Amino acid sequence: MHIGILTLRISLPGCRSLKEKRQRMGGLHERFGRHPAVAVCESSDHDRLEASEWTFVVTATSAQKVESLCSEIEDKLQRTVDGRVLEATRELL
Repeated sequence: MHIGILTLRISLPGCRSLKEKRQRMGGLHERFGRHPAVAVCESSDHDRLEASEWTFVVTATSAQKVESLCSEIEDKLQRTVDGRVLEATRELL
């Protein structure tokens, strides 16, 4: 079993409330948390309006599958979230 940790720091310019922040992040738990090989949580910047950090833990039978799933998550997030990914870090365990 291989495990990957993907952490994304996201900028939300112009965000004025926590409600708006939740709307702009667009239900990451529902979209990614349904996949049986993915766990997701907002890992930092809970109270900051213009920033958010999310961590995804991905499991698979090979390191290549973990990398592929992390890339898929990152690409989908960049296309669907009303914000900019400032930093993406990956760690393979």
